[in-house]
Amino acid sequence: MDELMGRQAPYSAEAERAILGAMLIDPACISDVVASVKASEFYIDINRDIFETIYAMFGMGAKIDPLTVLDEMRARGVWKDNSSQYLKEVMDVTPTAANVLQYCAIVRDRAMLRALGETAGEIGDLVYQNGARGRDMPEVVRPQDVLELAEKRIYALRKQSVSGGLMPMTQVLMDVLSQISQAAAGGSQLPGITTGLADLDECLQGLSAGNLVVIASRPGMGKTSIALNIASAAAKSSGKTVAIFSLEMSRQELVLRMLSAESHIDNYQLSQGRLSADEWKRLNDAAGALSTMDIRVDDNPTMTVAELAAQCRRIENLGLVVVDYLQLMQSAGSGNSWADESRTQAVADISRMMKITAKELGVPFICMSQLNRANEARKDKRPMLSDIRESGAIEQDADAVIGLHREGYYDRECEDPNAAEAIILKNRHGRTGVVYLRWIPEYTTYVNDERRRDEDGY
Repeated sequence: MDELMGRQAPYSAEAERAILGAMLIDPACISDVVASVKASEFYIDINRDIFETIYAMFGMGAKIDPLTVLDEMRARGVWKDNSSQYLKEVMDVTPTAANVLQYCAIVRDRAMLRALGETAGEIGDLVYQNGARGRDMPEVVRPQDVLELAEKRIYALRKQSVSGGLMPMTQVLMDVLSQISQAAAGGSQLPGITTGLADLDECLQGLSAGNLVVIASRPGMGKTSIALNIASAAAKSSGKTVAIFSLEMSRQELVLRMLSAESHIDNYQLSQGRLSADEWKRLNDAAGALSTMDIRVDDNPTMTVAELAAQCRRIENLGLVVVDYLQLMQSAGSGNSWADESRTQAVADISRMMKITAKELGVPFICMSQLNRANEARKDKRPMLSDIRESGAIEQDADAVIGLHREGYYDRECEDPNAAEAIILKNRHGRTGVVYLRWIPEYTTYVNDERRRDEDGY
């Protein structure tokens, strides 16, 4: 398109050749180069082929020099008649490898400009589709859809990521090995963000980037309470921003609960303002502690996934997203709640979009979900995956599903009405089973049940 319009796509042949020359002259710089620039950012095909060849050899620990690179190019089927002469030329025009990172920056910048041009073209095409609409194109492109595409693509560019692109196995292997090395260096440190509940962390290995964790229960079991516990612990431990989207409770109600849990003051007493001098002091201390955490709350009851994603993309240091609760959210982009669509299909769409958004943003999502009444008809009322209300798609999309259960919820005369179980019904990254907790109703909070920490299963 650019060539047809007399425009030249931005690139720097000199910088691309200089990077390759530096890698051949001084293989010690390769580790810095592969961390700074990607093969897809090279514009000239032969340069991209040579870079991918060196990258693959580096990943395999092979010796890298002009002869071994040419041999590998033959094996990969990218060798050309002029490959030997071309390698000699790129080495001749590269006097030193000292400035290789500057060359990488030039190539990255040109690639970013090309990507911006492509994105602008896609957005323009969508905009002008409406103007060219006729019998063969009856559908109107909604402004919300164009805006959503624009935000997604610009966000991906800001993260220096290419959505949906194929990545060589060698690069994936290096990323995975790096993660394993970091985990080994961290010792007992969690690979993900802590939930604040030690036994739950042990099962989930913390909240991992891009994961969708669903917490499901019947109304009044304490889904919101455990979500707020986790949000506070995550904000405190990670120092990152936690975004809470509450479609059921107001900001003030959520913060009141968090103050109660943090200050250990009865929630009802706190809401009435009937506090002793000591409780006022604890309240001020709790308010001070909460104010140091970067927790942001949106209580818009008509929130859509697209609006949620747009807000999250604007947060620079996002660490965790909490949604309370999934079935109340409007269908992705519909703006009409459940109108003209099956409720089950709408929830399935929302669930899928939640997972896609979590992966795109690279942060864990915790979504609350209602259970249907099926468990109440059983003698054992512990939740099952099939009890999740409205959609089996939720259990499919989720990386982990946690069902909350308290016997005291159904039988106030039971032996221990505040004993609670977080039943891990699904866990892609670890074991399933039961985490024993204690419900503290006066503070509307969950804590570890120290008396049963060594038990497993039920």
